[in-house]
Amino acid sequence: MNIKRYFAPSIRQAINKVRAEQGPDAVILSNQRVNGGVEIVAAVDFDETMLKPSSPDGAGSGQPHSRSVKSDTAPLKRREPPSREENYWSQEPTMMEMRSELQSLRFMLENQLSGLAWGDMARRNPRRAELIQRMMKMGLNASLCKEISAVLQEPCDMDQLWRQAMNVLAQKIVSPQFEILDQGGVVALIGPTGVGKTTTAAKIAARYALRYGSRHVALVTVDNYRVGAHEQLRTYGRILDVPVKVADSSEELSKVLEDLMDRSLVIIDTAGMSQHDEKLLQQKRILDSKTITIRKVLLLSATTRLSGMEDVVQAFSVFEPDGCILTKLDEATSLGGAFSASIRNQLPITYVCDGQRVPEDIHVARPHSLVERCVEIMHRAEAVLDEDLAPMNYGKEVANAYF
Repeated sequence: MNIKRYFAPSIRQAINKVRAEQGPDAVILSNQRVNGGVEIVAAVDFDETMLKPSSPDGAGSGQPHSRSVKSDTAPLKRREPPSREENYWSQEPTMMEMRSELQSLRFMLENQLSGLAWGDMARRNPRRAELIQRMMKMGLNASLCKEISAVLQEPCDMDQLWRQAMNVLAQKIVSPQFEILDQGGVVALIGPTGVGKTTTAAKIAARYALRYGSRHVALVTVDNYRVGAHEQLRTYGRILDVPVKVADSSEELSKVLEDLMDRSLVIIDTAGMSQHDEKLLQQKRILDSKTITIRKVLLLSATTRLSGMEDVVQAFSVFEPDGCILTKLDEATSLGGAFSASIRNQLPITYVCDGQRVPEDIHVARPHSLVERCVEIMHRAEAVLDEDLAPMNYGKEVANAYF
């Protein structure tokens, strides 16, 4: 085995030296920053048994003598030989540095293309650029703004263009295929922690009880994680005069639901979990009944940012929800993120909640009313879009087309 040290101003130049002198079969044993550049220790004809001591004093056929490497050499950090050469080279320092440089280059080109794309559109169609800016103030993502603006009829004044855009947005909001208060059934409310599942369950139960009578509705909880979850739901049950049952497993839930067959609406309150919680699948198994159809409705907080909203929708898609309920509209500074996530994932919006009052603060979601509410919230929050932000976000759609 031939071990040698290489010095160069950059790691790429050092790797090139190794390859030029020792060939593509060389193995990098260590690399470190030194004054003036980097130092790489490389070997050819590498045998990992040569670096494994066979005795405490280094004696034995498998241990190289200390004189084989100069005394001022830094301690070798041995790499295990890769099972595949392709996987190995993907982790070598020069490849990692090149990947980082490519990412930086992409970011730079993306920004340049963004500015060019936005500037070009603003020059050719200033009204369209202004329209996209206004829609982005609502919190809508850039791709949806671009999609809406592309189908509008021009030329017309800005007010007409805005009305057209809001009408298209309302048409894109997916309408639910079922309505809980009209159709009843067994409905499980799912979603992350803190979105208001228990309060929403009480609101729906109260509305149903007022319409059909308390003897037709029941509440069930499978929340065994949150302290006091059962007590909160039982309190609502006593106020509404409806039964509250507890289930800890799929078998218990099936038995509870069979006992409640005389109820036309059963609402299941589930445990709030992070979208990254591994127990999500465990909760899904509890709700997977082979004998009773359980509809799942995902609760989304309107205060969640678009990126977080998308993350939640993707994580809870394993439940195959029939729709979603938007909560905390009274605390939201925009609804565009919720609209964007709903439209992109074709997730119907069934209800909206805008307060803690039971049952007053829950309403059936109507697309045009939702859009009007979104515009109202935008004006109330006096959202101001940085002029540089619009071309950056919009231009990414153009920049991505080049990669």
